Amino acid sequence: MSEPRVSAETIRTTRLNLLPLRVEHAEEMAQVLSDPALHTFIGGAPATPADLRLRYERLVVGSPDPAVTWWNWVIQLREGACLVGTVQATVTGEVAEIAWVLGTPWQGRGIAVEAAEGLVGWLSQEPRIRTVIAHIHPGHRASAAVAAAAGLTPTDRYQDGEVRWELPMNRP
Repeated sequence: MSEPRVSAETIRTTRLNLLPLRVEHAEEMAQVLSDPALHTFIGGAPATPADLRLRYERLVVGSPDPAVTWWNWVIQLREGACLVGTVQATVTGEVAEIAWVLGTPWQGRGIAVEAAEGLVGWLSQEPRIRTVIAHIHPGHRASAAVAAAAGLTPTDRYQDGEVRWELPMNRP
């Protein structure tokens, strides 16, 4: 078995670069995530660049719990080299919980699907991960479609009112 990855690496897909999160991304990402409609399902309100910078400072340091790994990326659309959203994976033991958010102007173009598929593909190369999960609000059809396209299926389990979706990695 190979050694587990300690940090995120750039993930390349057909149209995207998933770039490891840096504090310097905060200014551009504050603009990308500024639409209040994005927070309908994820909660909260758009963050200011300063607030997002503080959040990113915490994220890039990593989890304070040594048993938990945080991997965070910004989604860069190669055409135009602009940032359009984020993907993340929180790994605890053999489980990677993934999430994604895409700025409103870039939705409906298959970008979230491509980013989630790229992330799941990258995670599939991580030997310790046996299950990928996501928690999706039952009314969020777009996120359900992204999860399904990335290979996850809904379960009958809920967490904080959200449906747990799973993808077993089928390792020997």
